[in-house]
Amino acid sequence: MLNNDAMAQLKGLKQQIEAEKEYVDATVKGTQNRYGFAVVDDGREIFIPPDEMLKVLPGDKVRICIRPATQKGKSGKKNQEGRTVADIERLIASTLDRFVGTLVVKGKAVFVEPDLHDMKRWLFIPPHARNGAKPGDKVECALMRHPIKDGKPSAKVLAVFGSQGTPGLENRYCAARAGLAWAWNEKDTAAWVKFAEGRSPLTDPERVDLSHLNFVSIDAARTQDIDDALYAEVTSEGWVLYVAVADPTAYLDGLEGLDETLTSRATSTYFHGDVLPMLPEAIGRDFCALAEGEVRPSLVCKINVSDAGNVGSYEFIQAKIQSKAKLTYAAVDRYVTGHNDQLIAWSNPLEALVQAYRALRHHRENHELVMEDRTEYRWQLNDERQIGNIETSEKLASQHLVEECMIAANRSAAHFLAMAEATGPFVVHPGFRKDRASETEEFLKRYLPELANISTHTVAGYQQVFTALNATHPLPLRGMVNRLLTRAVFSTSPAEHMGMALNAYTNFTSPLRKYVDFLTHRQIKKVLAGEPGDTVTDLQLQNTAAAIARGRSATQAAERWLTGNYLDRCKLAENTRYAGEVAHVTSAGFTVRLADLGLEGQVDLRKDPEKFSFDKWTASLTSSTRKLQLGQTVEVDYQSTPDAGSGAAPQFNLAPGCALKPPKE
Repeated sequence: MLNNDAMAQLKGLKQQIEAEKEYVDATVKGTQNRYGFAVVDDGREIFIPPDEMLKVLPGDKVRICIRPATQKGKSGKKNQEGRTVADIERLIASTLDRFVGTLVVKGKAVFVEPDLHDMKRWLFIPPHARNGAKPGDKVECALMRHPIKDGKPSAKVLAVFGSQGTPGLENRYCAARAGLAWAWNEKDTAAWVKFAEGRSPLTDPERVDLSHLNFVSIDAARTQDIDDALYAEVTSEGWVLYVAVADPTAYLDGLEGLDETLTSRATSTYFHGDVLPMLPEAIGRDFCALAEGEVRPSLVCKINVSDAGNVGSYEFIQAKIQSKAKLTYAAVDRYVTGHNDQLIAWSNPLEALVQAYRALRHHRENHELVMEDRTEYRWQLNDERQIGNIETSEKLASQHLVEECMIAANRSAAHFLAMAEATGPFVVHPGFRKDRASETEEFLKRYLPELANISTHTVAGYQQVFTALNATHPLPLRGMVNRLLTRAVFSTSPAEHMGMALNAYTNFTSPLRKYVDFLTHRQIKKVLAGEPGDTVTDLQLQNTAAAIARGRSATQAAERWLTGNYLDRCKLAENTRYAGEVAHVTSAGFTVRLADLGLEGQVDLRKDPEKFSFDKWTASLTSSTRKLQLGQTVEVDYQSTPDAGSGAAPQFNLAPGCALKPPKE
């Protein structure tokens, strides 16, 4: 029996231990190992041991007890000295709902291996919840039972995408992993169509009738959701250019849940062989698209273009137009290049359009910035929805024509909203990264010393730099500078678009496919009606950008998967060596772009017997015997594409004898 003093000491010790404990809310952060971390709001990351990690899932909001590391864990094992440890007290909320993965079997039990970067754990699938899935199938699942009580979670299969080799697997799986809705369901489509049917914008007496003008659309032959149509007239001072854009806001504004839905979708997502439309197809096809012969509501940007190609005064008109012809890029290109073909009947209106385009293009090339064309690679899919053939193509003059007209309309829309002090949306490109200002300064001193003292944060300065980068130089300066640049962003305030050397820019011409363009239409209409254009918020644009990023991530992952499949088939045919170009260089290796195919992969030099040193100022990797430079032609051997479906890039090795330094004289 303990005496009173011993009992008092024990009680005091217990009180001390209890006092040292801390109870807080935290978010579970998973790892590739069995342990995890509890992230507290103040930034602390508290270690969660494996036995406690069995109770939770990554992303869970939990109540934890933070105890001293000198105590033993519940498993009886002593924790590391000096470390605080989190015990899970209770579950507050779980964020894991739907996820994708692969069905696996262990013994007689069936599990799903979730495709989550921060979770290495199988979840049990009961027999009644397997939905016909077989081992090896890629599936979409929902959490059925949380492990908080006993560490035994379970899930049910919602959709089965099939095993490797199933046609269309790559696109559907990558879309589901990114949380993209594959198709509009019938109920939602019917509700949207019913709402649109209740609107009659063509009977609005305020809408200007421009149906007598010879508008034409120029697009790919298979395009159905035609966003825009063009018309131009010759004037004594140049041309009047009309850019008519489909007007979905006329049919959809006021629909319950409209903005929530479009913010989450953000854009039509284009996979190879599949399209996930932003709007129900019936809305675009039956109500909005500027189809040949159909009178449709349109928001028209009427622009005065000078003989020199300046974009002058403009006017936005709520109108109704009738496209007189659906022309293809290929057919219009023949006209632009001097071969009229079947377009002879359209020679007069097309001629004015072509002349306006040439003036606009010439002005931009000489006074602003024009992105250089890159070779395009078109995939032809076979019956198994795999890459059957890859063809190269150059951008057509007709595509440049449409592009110049769209840019003229977009910059006019940006100027219109800026003058009205509307809250965007604007597309802002800051140019050089502010966090790399010193590197930018050093880059200019090394390679463009004549520009070392200019301000790179002005349109004029940025334009000077990029004009100079196009000059001949032993090093690929244009490619080297990319690491110093930032991406364009959406903003509620107007600011410079450095990449185009414009003071303000927005997106206006694709409202059937892009939510930002839809918002631009709504804002322009508000200003035209004399209302404040103040409804676009920063949060709205941030969420839209995040949704666009999810779509981009999904399409890139599917492309890498299909690329790996293609290269694997070539490997079976004993074709593994490729000529390529060093497209990007890091300290770990480089990205190679295969010649004639345009496919990209990674060359990891960290495991090479030779040690390579990275020089960021020359964008090169050098060993004792070899040197690799950005833009250099190399030969590589294809190895494999790890983790099919993960979005990992194909892996290559540098071919023996490639990139050897020239012998010293």
